[in-house]
Amino acid sequence: MSTTAPVTSLGTDRSAAARAHLWGHFTRQSTWDHGVPTIVRGQGHHIWDDTGRRYIDGLSGLFVVQAGHGRTELAEAARAQAEQLAFFPLWSYAHPQAIDLAERLAAYAPGDLNHVFFTTGGGEAVETAWKLAKNYFKLTGKPNKYKVISRSIAYHGTTHGALSITGLPTLKAQFEPLVPGAHKVPNTNEYRAPDHLRDDPKAFGRWAADRIGDAIEMEGADTVAAVFLEPVQNAGGCFPPPPGYFERVREICDEHDVLLVSDEVICAFGRIGSMFACDDFGYVPDMITCAKGMSSGYSPIGALIASDRLYEPFATGDASFTHGYTFGGHPVSAAVANANLDLFEREGITSHVKELAPAFRRTLEGLLDLPIVGDVRGEGFFYGIELVKDKATRETFDDEESERLLRGFLSGALYEAGLYCRADDRGDPVIQLAPPLTCGQAEFDEITAILRGVLTEAWARL
Repeated sequence: MSTTAPVTSLGTDRSAAARAHLWGHFTRQSTWDHGVPTIVRGQGHHIWDDTGRRYIDGLSGLFVVQAGHGRTELAEAARAQAEQLAFFPLWSYAHPQAIDLAERLAAYAPGDLNHVFFTTGGGEAVETAWKLAKNYFKLTGKPNKYKVISRSIAYHGTTHGALSITGLPTLKAQFEPLVPGAHKVPNTNEYRAPDHLRDDPKAFGRWAADRIGDAIEMEGADTVAAVFLEPVQNAGGCFPPPPGYFERVREICDEHDVLLVSDEVICAFGRIGSMFACDDFGYVPDMITCAKGMSSGYSPIGALIASDRLYEPFATGDASFTHGYTFGGHPVSAAVANANLDLFEREGITSHVKELAPAFRRTLEGLLDLPIVGDVRGEGFFYGIELVKDKATRETFDDEESERLLRGFLSGALYEAGLYCRADDRGDPVIQLAPPLTCGQAEFDEITAILRGVLTEAWARL
């Protein structure tokens, strides 16, 4: 049963209006010629479309809805704040919700990461981190340190700076030339590791970390400002860090006076387990970028959290970080984020993830008996399933095969079967999963049963 009117406020058929006027993000607009999937409601771990069909949300919207859909206390926090103070900028002024949230984030963050610069999303947080790194080194007598290192296939955002840091050539080509100074190193995909390192995760971790050191030395340490790394890399299908990887990266950054940025836009707020995933892997960065799960998606907000060292040049005198966003730290968004963190603490969300994560892994690993499933990898409630043409040789699909498999069949078939997730070929073909953090075994089983049926059919079609 539909839960929304089929026409717009102007009396137009809503699907026709979408095709005529709405420009989808990362969307092939031609696919909407055959209908526009329109989601109208969410409750708990499920969403409903405008025909009344129900789907399990296997991606938390877009790695966002940590607390699940339909949390009335978060909607109420937004309403109450909007009635009191709907908007005021953080340009020379403050408001209570931003102050309280900044203090709270600093308390969650490790080490001396005590200073919070609010944005409206993750890409803006990454952009802010690169600008702060360059600004900091200019103020401290090292103006030539402006370059950044990031990993192959990694995604860090779509602004010109963040897109330069992104390691996905197909996303960048149509917007080049981008911001100069961004260089790439190998990622931590153990499944595709060099043959001599594949069975030795610790050696592979050391090898991958040392490639960062090589890149810094190749460019010249006096020119490199920062290294941007996700705790678990998203694009390519969830690459966790091998043992010892971040310990070695931290040593390399310290040796060369290079800042380590932990890009936790996806991984923070319980997605891996802890509030910040750097704690899950035992390292203290110089900056954390975060967004998505901070408010469980109920209102847009992001942040850069910086160390005392980075803040110090701006703390006195006439120095100013001349950067900002109109809606950064928006009062309503900050109020929702505070309410969301209240909910996290009250319901023990991070403890729940740590307790249930092994069960999620075991359930998904049951799919490894399928001939099309080559690898299941991830941490916490964040997983990728890599699809292969030959399990024995790990042979992947070529571009044409991947197009037919993912866009020609899997994306639509999974949705039709009742699972909203992501079939992605930004690296090798994968299915990405990141369900709400309130899920349990029943939801794990529901997700896996749908995957088994659709992947079995996909293999038969191949």
